[in-house]
Amino acid sequence: MENLTSEKFASIIARFLDDNKAKDIVILNVANVCSLSDYFIIATGSSTPHVRGLTQNLRQKIKDNFKRIPIGDEIERQNSWNLLDYGEVVVHIMNQTQRDLYKIEQFWNHALKLEREVWEENSKEFAQYE
Repeated sequence: MENLTSEKFASIIARFLDDNKAKDIVILNVANVCSLSDYFIIATGSSTPHVRGLTQNLRQKIKDNFKRIPIGDEIERQNSWNLLDYGEVVVHIMNQTQRDLYKIEQFWNHALKLEREVWEENSKEFAQYE
């Protein structure tokens, strides 16, 4: 896809996660506060199999749609917190216990949050369900 900005890419990733029942999806624009990437996405899976499934499904959807694989990943054996690093976008898929414990959103509270209405609009052509 030509002219795929990091914001649009993050929005599409959030859409893919949302379509697979991820909870509490947050997109943080960390470009001005972090040199590692432009956006962090944080999403919660309801169980160990759900976290694993979200991670595997997202990896496959991005590969199928954009011919990209993560430049790095951290997949926990327990699937309590998995990370997929796509360079400009880093995805954290966590269970509720890990999310409550580490509070990534609070740590990066100086980052701008991309509102749901914005990422939904940015990714509408990738909507699986209408």
